[in-house]
Amino acid sequence: MKFRIEKDSMGEMKVPASAYFGAQTTRSVNNFPISGLCLPPEQITALALIKLACAKANMELGLLKKRQGNAIVKAAREIIDGALRDQFVVDIFQAGSGTSSNMNTNEVIANRAVEILGGKRGDRSLVHPNDHVNMGQSTNNVFPSSIRVASLPLLKNLIAEAKAFHKTLLKKSRQFDTVIKSGRTHLQDAVPIRMGQAFGAFARSIEKDIAMLKTKVDPLSELGVGGNAVGTGINTSPKFRKLIIKHLNKESGLKFTVAKNGIEATNSTMDMFNVSSASNLLATDVARICNDLRLMSSGPNTGFNEINLPPVEPGSSIMPGKINPTIAEAVNMVCLKVFGNQQTIGISAFSAQLELNVTMPVTGYALVESLKILANGVKVLSEKCVAGITVNKKQCEMYAMQSPSIATFLNPVIGYDRASAVVKKAIKEGKTIPEVVLEDKLMTKAELDKILDPKKLTSPNM
Repeated sequence: MKFRIEKDSMGEMKVPASAYFGAQTTRSVNNFPISGLCLPPEQITALALIKLACAKANMELGLLKKRQGNAIVKAAREIIDGALRDQFVVDIFQAGSGTSSNMNTNEVIANRAVEILGGKRGDRSLVHPNDHVNMGQSTNNVFPSSIRVASLPLLKNLIAEAKAFHKTLLKKSRQFDTVIKSGRTHLQDAVPIRMGQAFGAFARSIEKDIAMLKTKVDPLSELGVGGNAVGTGINTSPKFRKLIIKHLNKESGLKFTVAKNGIEATNSTMDMFNVSSASNLLATDVARICNDLRLMSSGPNTGFNEINLPPVEPGSSIMPGKINPTIAEAVNMVCLKVFGNQQTIGISAFSAQLELNVTMPVTGYALVESLKILANGVKVLSEKCVAGITVNKKQCEMYAMQSPSIATFLNPVIGYDRASAVVKKAIKEGKTIPEVVLEDKLMTKAELDKILDPKKLTSPNM
């Protein structure tokens, strides 16, 4: 491999001749050979967007020469469009503020800008990674801002997918509204409900999760970029932050705002924790729904067999014809990963010390991953599983009417104690509740049929 020599504040470093990154990135690669996990592409895009917006703001303020600024903008835009992604090589387990990745970004943009100006990579006299690309910035505000810029569109996409899932569940609740089934509490037979009511309850849970996610959009949109080392904005114009936001919004099509308190935006990751918490609530409901779908579809001969999930692939390499609830299982694993990421983000949030949180890279990685995989998981669950569910009506009705718990409807007529005796006898002798009631002449068939009318078993009926 051919190398070139680049310098940083610590001296000379051998850098691969073909690399766009420079000396400080090379040091970081050597220092942190830990996981092989690098910044997610969404955060790389976010960093490039911020660098582009800062360059435009600095040119507008007359602090950055147009020739250098325009080259930086062009280089950043290439990265935004997907170029040079293999140059972002720093492990996410690095300096806790994200300095290594910020400098990785500065060096890649600087060296590409140098090429655009006709120079050779490593010529810091044309475009300097710190003085020009990082002008008016500090890792301490750029990196957390990049997590927010990366996460906001992912949060909005998650909300959109959750809304589509909610709509699918509502459609199923209407489709199955006439199907009566046995309720179950403690995994034991309970009074009947309608299958449509079960899906309606699922839908309401998701509706509440969506409402919670929506409340996280505005706080996540506050950016501390331009605040520099501790959020006070030293070495910048008072106009700098607003100009950054102006150009960032124009480039991204999103609506970011200047942080109301730059110091809080630098030392706190609570907004990220709140987004993760709301996502965790959604994941909890999604996982619970998946578990219920798996139970209701269990069988076909030795389980509940109340619903049929769409068959998407063979379920066994040895048992012919076996079909498993693989979509629900896959989405359950998504939810487990979200739960784990929530633990990481939460512990990271209270690991801040004084003016800086030093867990930024792992926080950003976990949050971006959770938002992305949960949105994809919800989409798959909605489109490839729930939308195609069919119901086994006869099986459901058989369970409902043979359940000992329908004796509950006899309470107002014969009382709790006598109804309990009916249940015990029915279970002991293997008979249905109606059979015991008629056998013991507790009421006539006409009276019993009126009480156990399926239409009256799932709503107020006194």
